[in-house]
Amino acid sequence: MSEVPQAAESHPPSLLRPRQAGVHGKVTNIELFFDLVFVYAVTQLSHTLLGDLSVLGALHVLLLFLAVWWVWIFTGWITNWLDPERLAVRLLMLVLMLAGLLLSTSLPQAFDGHALLFAGAYTFMQVGRSLFMVWALRHSPLAARRNFYRITSWLAASGVLWLTGALLDGQARFALWVVAMTIEYLGPAAFFYVPGLGRSTTSEWDVEGGHFAERCSLFVIIALGESVVVTGSSFAASARTAEAWFAFMTAFIGCVAMWWIYFDLAAERGSRAMRQSSDPGREARLGYTYLHLPIVAGIVVSAVGDELSLSHPHATVDVAQMAVLIGGPALYLLGNAFFKQAINHTRFPLSHLGGLLLLAALLLPALSMSVLWLAACTTAVLVISAAWEAAALRRLHRDVYSSASE
Repeated sequence: MSEVPQAAESHPPSLLRPRQAGVHGKVTNIELFFDLVFVYAVTQLSHTLLGDLSVLGALHVLLLFLAVWWVWIFTGWITNWLDPERLAVRLLMLVLMLAGLLLSTSLPQAFDGHALLFAGAYTFMQVGRSLFMVWALRHSPLAARRNFYRITSWLAASGVLWLTGALLDGQARFALWVVAMTIEYLGPAAFFYVPGLGRSTTSEWDVEGGHFAERCSLFVIIALGESVVVTGSSFAASARTAEAWFAFMTAFIGCVAMWWIYFDLAAERGSRAMRQSSDPGREARLGYTYLHLPIVAGIVVSAVGDELSLSHPHATVDVAQMAVLIGGPALYLLGNAFFKQAINHTRFPLSHLGGLLLLAALLLPALSMSVLWLAACTTAVLVISAAWEAAALRRLHRDVYSSASE
């Protein structure tokens, strides 16, 4: 994450994305093609969590999810600067896509027989992409190159721990991977400080705000797509009973409510805030790099809840199922609330606070309910939050428009 000034005219053509003031950089086809790998990765994560709803299983999936998000968001930063129409950049994306596909295939067995494949693919993507940026900026000012020297140093240090952990077993592997992941997540917060090289500043992380916001919203679509796939495949495999139809409609309405909460107004307002920000790098680091984590995690966990309601509708809810069915929507509302608060510099949305309180109220009766009815209740909460926010924002916009017209 660094300032990436255009190369001087005396040097070979720059690999950096051309920019024009006031023009929104488009998301290219190669970026969308790259994202297909992460459709599969999200599917792998949800199925892995569904297969092991224990505390340890959830912690394993959490760590894997953090890695998947981090490798995608770092690529999002890079393609915000690089020009995907250049051959070298396209080849980079295709190589990263292959490595991402290998990483995705290893996810279910990342803590077992495929540990080295997972760690190797992940480290290759992180370090290799950063080294490519060092090469791409070879004719740029020293300040730009130093930023990627710092980033590469952080990723190389964590990469050693990823690979070492893959050679160990059990708790030792998990502990090393937690340390490696912690190092990577602290990097942007610490401005990638390296002794002798100093640190970056958010003003140097010169992102094209509209493009970056659109890339992150597309990942939310990817995660919602997993919910659609889970709902459709589970319903296709079930008998067409009244309970199956009810579970199917509940899951679909919940997915629609999640889409509405993020895309009705929040996505465009976030994009506009990014385009108008005097420090888009700071907004991108907090609002998109960090605060989109609970948004996407909430969708993934909710997809697991959808599958539970379709496959075990009559089962009495246990603690693990309650954590999934309530925790998924709660994560989603919490992530959206913090994102909207940070990117728009407003107060915590009351509609989301109300939704979180309603979900908390479901904790008491949850263990005496069936999976299907708890799923229906959490979907109702999402619908209430979406409708509440939509009505409040439209009333606000109407009042502002009326005041401006007078």
